[in-house]
Amino acid sequence: MHKTINSSEFRKMILVGAKQLDVNRARVDALNVFPVPDGDTGTNMSLTMQSAVRELTACQSSAFADVCDSLSKGALKGARGNSGVITSQILKGMCTVLRKAEKEIDVKTFAKAFEAGSKVAYGAVSVPKEGTILTVIRMMSEYAIKTASKKKNIEDFLEDVIKEGDRALALTPEMLPVLKKAGVVDSGGVGLMVIIKGFLAALTGEEIADSAMEMDAAPAGDSDFGDNSAIMGMDLADIEFAYCTEFFIINMKKSTTLAAIDRLREKLMAIGDSVICIGDLELVKVHVHTNQPGKALSYALELGELERPKIENMLEQNRQLKAKLEAERKEMGMLAICTGAGLSEIFKDLFVDRIIEGGQTMNPSASDIANAAQKINAEHIFVFPNNKNIILAAEQAKNLVENKKIHVIPTKNVPQGFAAALEFNPEATAEENKTNMVHALDNVKVGQVTYAVRNTSLNGFSIKEGDIIGLDDKKILAKSHSLEETVLKLIARMKEDFHQVITLYYGEDVKEEEAEALCETIAEKYPDCDVDFHNGGQSVYYYIMSLE
Repeated sequence: MHKTINSSEFRKMILVGAKQLDVNRARVDALNVFPVPDGDTGTNMSLTMQSAVRELTACQSSAFADVCDSLSKGALKGARGNSGVITSQILKGMCTVLRKAEKEIDVKTFAKAFEAGSKVAYGAVSVPKEGTILTVIRMMSEYAIKTASKKKNIEDFLEDVIKEGDRALALTPEMLPVLKKAGVVDSGGVGLMVIIKGFLAALTGEEIADSAMEMDAAPAGDSDFGDNSAIMGMDLADIEFAYCTEFFIINMKKSTTLAAIDRLREKLMAIGDSVICIGDLELVKVHVHTNQPGKALSYALELGELERPKIENMLEQNRQLKAKLEAERKEMGMLAICTGAGLSEIFKDLFVDRIIEGGQTMNPSASDIANAAQKINAEHIFVFPNNKNIILAAEQAKNLVENKKIHVIPTKNVPQGFAAALEFNPEATAEENKTNMVHALDNVKVGQVTYAVRNTSLNGFSIKEGDIIGLDDKKILAKSHSLEETVLKLIARMKEDFHQVITLYYGEDVKEEEAEALCETIAEKYPDCDVDFHNGGQSVYYYIMSLE
């Protein structure tokens, strides 16, 4: 039994919690309230934890402060969807307490960490909703504070806190009627409990089923010989090492050994960064950014002959890039998130500067959004999440972007994104554009048509797996066994007298001629409306439709 844990044991708890979530993420995904094939709570939380694990693994320090800072940074950078963002904030709050530990953490400190995790998570959500993951972490943290003084070891403490978490989870359907109707508990809460149970398993040595962690590819360095692309990712205002120096070493001296190659690498690291020094006694490849290229060359000559030496002045490249960026800089830019080649093309036609692939089946992380915004050469960036589950991650991206002002327009779907982009006026101020974009969202009513992935009773419908269902952003409005019939029923439920335009964006599973025929039927039924269709190319949803 552990009365205290050190930083190595805490690392293991995070790793096992992340692995446990990865093993169970499909189960968490399946708890989505709407019986549609884009439930992704488990996936979002798992990818968030995997990002945290990457940063944690890269941290070589055993100090609690460094370990906790790496964990917080990784979780925030990888936060995806509402569930992932809230998970990242829980970890952030816990780490604000744990990082203060000098060598070990006891039960009382862990209880305070739970409490801080709950407070930070609640603070990250503008309108906290009970019956969600927030309720689960709050009830666990409250219980943790009450019971901490009664527990002598962390295993017993976590066991009791987990029991309270399970009790809180069981209460979520009573707090959210939509969960009760669907017959499920909150999926984010389930994901959180999986992680915390992983913490306990790490301490008790409980066996966990093997499952390969699907890690995102780590960003590659400029390891290709002759590639100076790394300069594009630098802060153009500050280059520490001026010269990109590259060469091969051939025809090694008889006295040269493998140990000498290792010593060369150490010497290069002492005079620069971005060091690559790899090879054998036949050929060595060297790359280094340094202010002393001559010294790098002289070090190499101690081992053998130089071939294809190249020295490039990154300061001059930097000046040229800065001049180019300044010449092309504009006051305002736009960033949209969507899935489907057709939808992306429409955004491009509306002069959106950058598009992130993502949406129903894959929510981009806060880091993904921040990186894309950083690449837009403008002072003000308008971000269109186009999915209610991405809005919170977009808001968190503000904390990761430097020297730019991020304006998140809370678009819940692609047609709202189109409406917002249409309002952009380069002659207006950023605040005027933001106001006009937000107001434009009220003029669009949006429905989506997909298929049910399980049997359920919801919104007054008895739904069977495979049924074609139509829904708005709140509830299911139509269902049938026919795609055309569901579309017509959905329009009938959504359309109001003032609507004059009906637009359909058909997905990858719908043929153009089918969409055209359906539009003709709609036009006959609603002769007072202009009816149009476009190839959206989106997955999951047969049709996304807007009424204006």
